Amino acid sequence: MSTANEFHHIPVLKQEVLEYLQFDPSRPARLIDGTVGGGGHSALLLEKYPKLELLGIDRDDAALAAAGKRLAFAGERVKLVRGNYADLAAVAVENGWDLVDGVLLDIGVSSPQLDVAERGFSWRNDAVLDMRMDRRSEMTAGRWLNRTGEAEMARVFREYGEIRRAGMLAKKAVEMRENKPFAMTSDLVALSDAVLGRAKPGQLPHPTLVFQAVRIAVNDELKQLECGLKSALNILVPGGRIAVISFHSLEDRIVKNFFRKESTQCICPPGLPVCCCGHEAELKLLTRHAVTATESEVAENSRSACAKLRAAEKLG
Repeated sequence: MSTANEFHHIPVLKQEVLEYLQFDPSRPARLIDGTVGGGGHSALLLEKYPKLELLGIDRDDAALAAAGKRLAFAGERVKLVRGNYADLAAVAVENGWDLVDGVLLDIGVSSPQLDVAERGFSWRNDAVLDMRMDRRSEMTAGRWLNRTGEAEMARVFREYGEIRRAGMLAKKAVEMRENKPFAMTSDLVALSDAVLGRAKPGQLPHPTLVFQAVRIAVNDELKQLECGLKSALNILVPGGRIAVISFHSLEDRIVKNFFRKESTQCICPPGLPVCCCGHEAELKLLTRHAVTATESEVAENSRSACAKLRAAEKLG
């Protein structure tokens, strides 16, 4: 088990990221890694392109500390900022970057966040219900569970965890917190066990889905992703590329729909005689379908099994 002072993350889809984020090695280029994490993907790109500059953004202070060490070899080509990738265009401008040649987003919880028990992301270790990616935030998982109304809680369990008995789960949560407020990860596991029981063989453990739903709500992850994609599109130069790695269907669906919309010239309802929307395509798809890890990568790193990469290029 990792300790709070460690942040060791194995980047997924490394070769695929290098394939879709390409730069002219003879010219300076700028890349934003909006979820820099431990700096694994950025290190590969900085090593391959000696004239590449990086602006690395992350909400997690531990991640930024690890990235600083990992990317020290690149010296002044690297600038690391604590912030939210949803605001990456604004963060870039604040740091003197008006336009960029590439954007990389590796969405979701990282291995170190899961492995460090006291972060409260994993149901396998008993710890305080935290789950904050940005530990400056006041909203922890415990506070969310103790303050959120039953209807909203049911929506989160249903939409973010894709849990069929979401209504019953929310009702039981309200009953449980009246007797004893949610404080530890074991409290949330107890809720899951009481309502959902054990998963069938071959299915994800039910606590995994419950924790996923709460984590997404606490960190407002899906809204942040929508904002981050729009922000990235606005700051890319013509010919610039964006690559996004996601780990579950909710995230991937948002990325797929965004790329599809922004690569379509007209989004009017079918059957209209003339275009009324005025929408113009701004992206060219580089991946028609999500790119997944090879069998050899999954064998080396099981967490890559759920990873999906989509990429697109800004039109002129």
